[in-house]
Amino acid sequence: MLNMAEGLARLGALAEAPVSATLARAFADAGFELAIVGGPVRDALLGRTVNDLDYTTNARPDDILRIVKPLATATWDIGRAFGTIGAKIRGEQVEITTYRADSYDGATRKPTVEFGDTLEQDLVRRDFTVNAMALRIPGPSLVDPTGGVEDLVGGSLRTPTDPDVSFGDDPLRMLRAARFASQLGMDVHPATLEAMSRLAPSLSIVSPERIQGELVKLLSTEAPDRGIRLLVDTGLMALFLPEVPALRLEVDEHHHHKDVYEHSLTVLAQAIDLEKQRHPGQAPDVTLRLAALLHDIGKPATRKLEPGGAVSFHHHDVKGARMARKRLQALRFDGATTDAVCQLIEQHLRFFGYAEGAWTDSAVRRYVRDAGDQLERLHILTRADVTTRNKRKAARLRTAYDDIESRIAALAEQEELNAMRPELDGNRIQEVLGIRPGREVGEAYRFLLDIRLDEGVIGADAAEQRLREWWAARS
Repeated sequence: MLNMAEGLARLGALAEAPVSATLARAFADAGFELAIVGGPVRDALLGRTVNDLDYTTNARPDDILRIVKPLATATWDIGRAFGTIGAKIRGEQVEITTYRADSYDGATRKPTVEFGDTLEQDLVRRDFTVNAMALRIPGPSLVDPTGGVEDLVGGSLRTPTDPDVSFGDDPLRMLRAARFASQLGMDVHPATLEAMSRLAPSLSIVSPERIQGELVKLLSTEAPDRGIRLLVDTGLMALFLPEVPALRLEVDEHHHHKDVYEHSLTVLAQAIDLEKQRHPGQAPDVTLRLAALLHDIGKPATRKLEPGGAVSFHHHDVKGARMARKRLQALRFDGATTDAVCQLIEQHLRFFGYAEGAWTDSAVRRYVRDAGDQLERLHILTRADVTTRNKRKAARLRTAYDDIESRIAALAEQEELNAMRPELDGNRIQEVLGIRPGREVGEAYRFLLDIRLDEGVIGADAAEQRLREWWAARS
């Protein structure tokens, strides 16, 4: 609940911060206006952490640069064409942008950059009313031409102008609505929500890179399921990640199975909780969250209705990994993220064989080897994938995974499991067998690796003897 008295006090502190006071004085002395704008104002009112400060002014870019250079330890003008100058002042990174009054062609989403003359004109063009507030400095005085404060109090996310116009200017704002709904815990205003559903097809003019960026920001929020539901319900998700709405499998009256869509959102929420418990204070793990959301996307394609009312999804892990790779590549995710997500999806069922009967040390070693540098994420995903309401079954699976993690830790301490290499390297293999580099060295290396996985550390002398015996048997 927004407490206005406390919020206004936080705004006052924002205006009196050293960097704000320094800039306000410099711009006023030069005869220009200055205001803190957008997210920092919203977050100060809500009592959220304010990170980078954004300012707006009637000064043009050349004037901004002239004013801030004597105050800054560094400046950058990569956004000059859009009116933005960046600077580092008193240890703070800030951006200062000339008032804007952009127009859009409605086809490419690329704006025709036009500088504005008034702060109110600049604010009205922004995405949502809660982001269309500014704090004039010095003063300070709050400027809120579109009712952003009232919407913060009411928890309503609304466009400053007709949503058809706002989303027509930039369809990506529809995805931003879902992100802010999750980030701020707000409901989208009915007229704005209706426009999102109706205008969803216009997202086609937005580049995959920009869509990916909003998806990442959504998944980085505390509770992304709220925004995901919005995107699915409005039809937007079907345009760039159709595998998620496809999880809402048609219910068959004779075959009963868990709701895969709801299960996936629960797994995502549980993965986020575990992520915070196990790694407090760290940045959101978007790779893990993507894997949690997508881990069962192979189920619709592998669903089979069995006799007696059962439903099976054989090999949905493998199928899902292939589907995820294709989709993440289409969204222009980097190779490392794509590989990691697909690996986690493909391996997310491996543990459940352990729960059915204890593995040998060899099986545990192979589990670790196959997971590689994704082992910790696999631990979290596997634990999060338990959503059964059967408390006894959930407790049994939790105990089983506690056991496998403790065994991995014990083996790691005993055998330096993380290295997971044979006791002879390629050079030594060549020396022992008297061979040159080639395919046979690789075969010998894999033979020794299997021994390492199956039997643990046997010592270099024993490894050499086993290698010679293997080589002799090949002749």
